[in-house]
Amino acid sequence: MDVAEARAAPAVAALPIRRRRGAWAAFARHLLRDPYALIGISIYAIFVVVGLTAPWLAPYDPMEILFTADGGLAASLPPSADHWLGTTNLGRDIVSQLVMGTQPSLIVGLSAAVAVASIGTVVGLLAGYFGGAVDQVLMRVTDIVLGLPFLPFVIVVTALLGPELQNIVFAVAVLLWPNAARVIRSQVLTLSQRQFVEAARVTGAGEWRILFVHVAPSVLPFSALYGAFAVGWAILTQASIAFLGFGDSSAISWGTMLQDAYASQALDRGQYFWFLPAGFCIVLVVLAGFLVSRGYEDLLFPKLRDDT
Repeated sequence: MDVAEARAAPAVAALPIRRRRGAWAAFARHLLRDPYALIGISIYAIFVVVGLTAPWLAPYDPMEILFTADGGLAASLPPSADHWLGTTNLGRDIVSQLVMGTQPSLIVGLSAAVAVASIGTVVGLLAGYFGGAVDQVLMRVTDIVLGLPFLPFVIVVTALLGPELQNIVFAVAVLLWPNAARVIRSQVLTLSQRQFVEAARVTGAGEWRILFVHVAPSVLPFSALYGAFAVGWAILTQASIAFLGFGDSSAISWGTMLQDAYASQALDRGQYFWFLPAGFCIVLVVLAGFLVSRGYEDLLFPKLRDDT
């Protein structure tokens, strides 16, 4: 390389950074223009606000046993001005349980999304960039994890480690990262051959700096895509575990509400106001993850949008 090329190398290496900034701005604009993604983001935002303000929004303690004015147990009351969704068979306010149940559901969903995106991104980066034995080992581990049955594995983990939320997040993260890793690996295989990577090497940048400073930002949209998928899967899994009776019985969540309603035969007694709101919230959050991920796909794979 001559002197002119050496002087131009830093400028060439800086070009992808500016392009990535513009790409992220275009990415945000696209999501805001996409009606499906906008609806999904709005649903997430509403639930996050409810979760953060739940202690102030809940009219009663969700575990408090309530009584009527004449001293009787306020059990299985229909919706009223005092109890908008009625009460459970133990006299607990359903609205309070629904609002407070938002917190553990969102904690599981968002924590699992961060874990899945982080593990999948790191594994995909290492496998795609270094190749060779590193790629072989990581991809074989990925294949093994993909072969594990999802719900039985989560049940075994929670049965062995306990029903705490962090154990559910751990189990979900262990099982959901391989798909993200495989997609990111394929992207890194292409990115590692680009000119901006060669320019960074010319300037003396180390392999780890190239990997995490120059290559990693280009695959973060894919990480966000699989993180959005993981939110819905994690919340649905936590609800399923709680409904099956493997959840933490001392913590109120949408899953425990469904389990309590089922065990109390609320459906047979026509107490739809007990289990329908919790089920509807779970459906909304899972739907929001699908809508946001659909907006990601339209941006990441525009040819799919053009062909439809």
